[in-house]
Formats: sequence, structure tokens, C-alpha cells
Amino acid sequence: MASRRNLKKNVNYISDLIAGLCIVESMNAKDENREELSKLFLQAVNLRQDIISRISHTEPGNVKGFYKKLKEDFNNGTQTIFKKLEELGK
Repeated sequence: MASRRNLKKNVNYISDLIAGLCIVESMNAKDENREELSKLFLQAVNLRQDIISRISHTEPGNVKGFYKKLKEDFNNGTQTIFKKLEELGK
């Protein structure tokens, strides 16, 4: 259980970092970009909730494949959020 606990802590840390970046960017953004930044913030929160709930309910039988898919989904989700943040920051 300790590894699940550490994994949840790491997911929370990365998600909080992403949410914080969205908030900081929205403070410095133009009015038309704030709507998009609030959507990115909600996307980060939803990604966090999804990943944490999936960690809590691990698939029996295919644990290695389950965590591999979980890692890919989390990495893809964070990368898309960071790309959108970068586009809006320009």
C-alpha cells in the first residue's frame, strides 16, 4: 500500500503544480485568454480526480499493464495541458 500512497502523493503534487501554473497565468493573461485558462484548470483537476480514483481501484490480474496505461494517460494529459498553457502564454 505504501507505493500506492506515494503514487497518489506524486500525482497530487504534479496536479497542484499544474493548477498553480494555470492560476498564475490567468492573473497575467488578457481577458479573452482567461476563459481558456479556467478550462485548463478544470481539466487539470479532473485529470487528478480520474487518476487518483483509478489508483484506488486497481484492476486485478493485469496490474503491470494497468499501471503502464495509467502512467501513459497521466503523462499524455499533463503534456496536453502544458502545451495549451504554452500556446496561451505566447
